[in-house]
Amino acid sequence: MNEDLLKAIRRRCRKMEIPLLGVAGVDRWADPPFQPWMPEEFYPQSIFPQAKSVIVIGLPVSLPVLETAPSIYYRELYNTINSLLDQYTYRLANFLNEKGYPSVFVPRDGYFGIKALQKSPVAFFSHRHAALLAGLGNFGTNNMLLTPQFGPRVRFSSVLTAAELASSPLMKEELCTRCMRCVRMCPVQALAEQDYPQALTDKKSCTARSAELNSRGISPCGICIKVCPIGEDRKLYGREDASIYSRKDRFPDEHRAWEHVQRYGGL
Repeated sequence: MNEDLLKAIRRRCRKMEIPLLGVAGVDRWADPPFQPWMPEEFYPQSIFPQAKSVIVIGLPVSLPVLETAPSIYYRELYNTINSLLDQYTYRLANFLNEKGYPSVFVPRDGYFGIKALQKSPVAFFSHRHAALLAGLGNFGTNNMLLTPQFGPRVRFSSVLTAAELASSPLMKEELCTRCMRCVRMCPVQALAEQDYPQALTDKKSCTARSAELNSRGISPCGICIKVCPIGEDRKLYGREDASIYSRKDRFPDEHRAWEHVQRYGGL
């Protein structure tokens, strides 16, 4: 395995202020950690046949902004993160190409808006599963990948490369506490009280909610990730008591601030 190249990639990511980085060899897709698993057509080497490794990066979703969701504030943050992810993975892929390792970036979403999701709620590549196999976290009841640093408040993107890189260790500690806040507070009851992936999200209801919010300019929803108690970011922002989202009587100042933001910018 190319240790010097991996060190160079890590240095490059530090310069771009990317806090989360993991690597997964493509062989990990063929040995899935749970069932049901994705069909082979979604494996990285089915998309880029030269792929030997997948580099996954993650950028955090700022909790105080997310707490206003659904809002124009969160929508703008979401779009900013998406743009950065595309730029960073594009630059990483070119960095590897210049060193002689054929590489391509994978866009952070890979679908044409809400209407495309309503037609088929699946993208051609799953960054969440790539992040799982790259050791960055594991799945929670909300069907999102939880990380120690930011819980589910992370957006991921990937680079498929012909470089053979050492895979990051898989995360063994289960992060989800099964508190079921995401289940109880989902506005369309799209989640069930079962472990991932046995109880997949009701994608139809979730997508319909996204479409409605999008028509008002305030998508995505974000509730299932903002109420999750996992993540060191909660301590940073003084949000260790996750009941803050359901107890307006105890946290009137915070609720007043969120409601102020929600009144503006959307339709």
